[in-house]
Parts: sequence; C-alpha cells; structure tokens
Amino acid sequence: MSAKAKVGLYLFLLVVGLIVGALAGGEIVRRVYRGIGVRELKEAGTGDALSQSGQARDGGAGVQSQVASSRQSAIVLATQKVAPCVVGIVVTQLQVVGPSYQYGDFFDLFFGPNLMPRYREVENMGSGFTIDAKGIILTNNHVVQGAEKLYINFPDGRQAEGKVLGADPYSDIAVVSVVGDGLQCVTFGNSDELLIGEWVIAIGNPFLNFFNDPRPTVTVGVVSALNRNFVPSQDVYYQGMIQTDAAINPGNSGGPLVNANGEVIGINSFIYTGSRQSKGSIGIGFAIPANRAKRVVVELMRYGRRRQVWTGITVQDLDRAIALTLGVKSMDGVVVTDIQRGSPGGVAGLKAGDVIMGMGERAIRTHGDLEGFFLDYFVGDSVRISFIRNGRTVSGMLVLKEYPTHR
Repeated sequence: MSAKAKVGLYLFLLVVGLIVGALAGGEIVRRVYRGIGVRELKEAGTGDALSQSGQARDGGAGVQSQVASSRQSAIVLATQKVAPCVVGIVVTQLQVVGPSYQYGDFFDLFFGPNLMPRYREVENMGSGFTIDAKGIILTNNHVVQGAEKLYINFPDGRQAEGKVLGADPYSDIAVVSVVGDGLQCVTFGNSDELLIGEWVIAIGNPFLNFFNDPRPTVTVGVVSALNRNFVPSQDVYYQGMIQTDAAINPGNSGGPLVNANGEVIGINSFIYTGSRQSKGSIGIGFAIPANRAKRVVVELMRYGRRRQVWTGITVQDLDRAIALTLGVKSMDGVVVTDIQRGSPGGVAGLKAGDVIMGMGERAIRTHGDLEGFFLDYFVGDSVRISFIRNGRTVSGMLVLKEYPTHR
C-alpha cells in the first residue's frame, strides 16, 4: 500500500472514531437526563455532587424563611400594635398679631384712632393616641391650647371633629374626645420600670401638612436618660422626664413613646435643638412618663381639670445668715416661713423655722425642687416629709388636700 493510501486510511478511521464517540457520549447524556444512569454516575462520584446541589437549594429556602421570620422583630410587632391608635391633630387657633387702626367718629380724627386687637387664624399640628374605644384621645396641652377648631385624622383616612374635655397646663396633658365606637386603643406600660438603654419607639405625625398623609411615622431609639428636670416655662413643669434619641420633630408632640412590648410608656412632648436656627431633631427628645399621664387623665375625665393640691406651707431658700441663725450646717433645704391654720402642713406638724430637707424620695435643696415636686402627687395622696428642727431630724406625713376655693 502506498504512503498516500495509508494516510487516507488513517483519516477514514479517525473520522469513524469521532462519529462513534459522539454517538456514545450522546447516549450517556440522554440516559442521565432520563434517570437511567444515576447508579453509574454515583459510582463515578457525580451523584454526590448532584445531591449536595439539591441540599443547597433546600437550605436556601430555609435561610429565606429565617430572614422572613427575623424581619418580624419586636419593633415591627410593637409598631403594628400601636400605630393604628395614633392620630394626627390639626388645630385652628386665633393669634393676636397687633392692633388695627379704626376711626370711629369725628373726635378720633383729632385725638387718635381707636386701637382694636387684630387676629389671624393659624394652624397648629400635633399627634395623639386613643385610650378609650369610645373616642377618648390623649395628647399634649400645648397641641390643643386655644383651639377654635380641632380635627382628628385617623390612620385609615377618616377625619372627625373633636373637642377638648379637659387640660392641665401644669403637666402639659390634655384629653380630647371624638364621636366614635370600637376604636383600637393603646396599652399602657409601667414607666417606673424603664431601663436606660432599652429600645423605645416614637410614633406620631411630624410635618403632617407636608406629607398630607394621615398614617403615622415611626422612629426608633433608646432610653437615653431618666428623671430629667427643666426650669419651668410659662407655668409648664417638665420634670422627671424620659430622654430618648428616637427622632422627634414638630408634629410628634402628643404622640406615644412605646417600649418593645408595644406598651405606651411616655408622651413625646418636646425636643432640644441646640440653637434657635435649628428646628429639627438632633437626637435629644423628652417624653412625659406614662404613669403620671394616666393619673392626670383620671383627674381630667372626672373633674374636667386637675385639682390643685394644697399644703398651706410658705417657704424660702436658705442663705448663710438664715442657716447660722437656725444652726443648720448645710444650705440645702428650704425654711418654712408660714403655716396656714388647719392646712395639711400644720396637721403634719410643721412649724415656722423648720427646714425641709426631703419630700417623698426627693431631696429638697431649693424652692424650685418643690415647685415641680407635686407633678406626680394628687389630692388625697400622702407624702412623707423630713425636716430639721432645733438641730434634730424629724419626719411627718403630709396628706394633700384640694386648694380651698375661698382662699
């Protein structure tokens, strides 16, 4: 056979081999897809890889399930529980903007115009939350103060006209009513059991007019501090306040501060902005403790006002001269200057010249400590009082009465 023929024969055999190999490979692939060659593939080690791939797919579904479950966090569940109870409050108020000049008669042309006050209508917005299924809503007094008209916006889009049932400027708490029945209500928690650092949720309607959406906004933070006291402003006493870094902005006032269990533990009331130019939250907000608010609500619902407690005691701060005269080493405390006859202070055994050092659980250093002390005490409550008389520490029980109207 010639060399040329041999080359042709080799090429022919090569082509035949390629065709046979391709046909055999195709058959193996078809058998794999039909499930016929699984045993052979397992023997070759390929079946383990396929099995592991299936397990990975099953494991992926498990991970997705875990992620879906983790999204239902305590914060989410607490929000779902409370948000339907939170309302937006729109108040129309009359504001004095200055005098208007009205010429009444001939003499006014020569002796001056008759100055009349000039008013304009302004809108104030805030938040609140339902505490009774029949339409009782809790909010801040400064939200509804001076309201000419008052409208409640529910999260589902309903709007109802409301009226103020009672308000207490002293503690900045008010109760509003609307016509309703079967409304979803909040559950109160115990604000005395709060822990610094625990999660809290602020829910309200900041910038309601901007969003034009009645559904509340949710912000999350922690309890930053407890028992924060502030100098009284315009007869409002913010003492024993809850501090939080949950973002609170204009419109949040009156809304609930909620713990991880979905319980209301405070009423969001004001923020610290750090400057007059800044009006937004910088993470320093304050809430009225829920335990105080609950007792104020009882007063407002029963009497339409918070009854003013009466002690019958007049005091003044100690100075060095008074302290030396009374033989008191420290200038902490207040000295009693007068006791009204038959008053709770007199019944408790106090006398002029006694130096009050403590009331309840609070140390009394100046008269300012007394001014906000009775925020958490009401008519009928008993308060233990400690004072110094003739160098000895004496204690007594002060039973608070309502301030007599004839005095």
